[in-house]
Amino acid sequence: MKVRRHSQAREDTHIDLAPMLDFFLNLLIFFIISAAFVSESGLKINRPNAQTAVKLDNSAIFVGISASGEIFVDRGRVDIRLLRATIERLRAQKPKSPVVIQADRDARAGLVVEAMDQARLAGAPDVAISATPAATP
Repeated sequence: MKVRRHSQAREDTHIDLAPMLDFFLNLLIFFIISAAFVSESGLKINRPNAQTAVKLDNSAIFVGISASGEIFVDRGRVDIRLLRATIERLRAQKPKSPVVIQADRDARAGLVVEAMDQARLAGAPDVAISATPAATP
């Protein structure tokens, strides 16, 4: 009688990295999408100090005004003549959101008032000016 030896085929052992890569790609997509919902004016400004400043949530519509007179909304430069239409479009997406004007401390007061006026004409009942909370003496 013939004796057969059963030999199993040798398997190469390895770690499958595909699930880990899928996980990290999903995390990356999540962070990219969530970062898109955090909107600011897209402008580095030097805000004035105020002792009565109150922090608002990030659901507000931010209008940035630089010292040189440039106006930014949603990280894009906007002309003052188009500011009302831009705010109306954003308020259609977020109807309960207040408008926050982030004006540089050296910005022209006339431009700040005109931006506030355009925001109110766009239907925003709550228009605020951003300030940095000052330390209480």
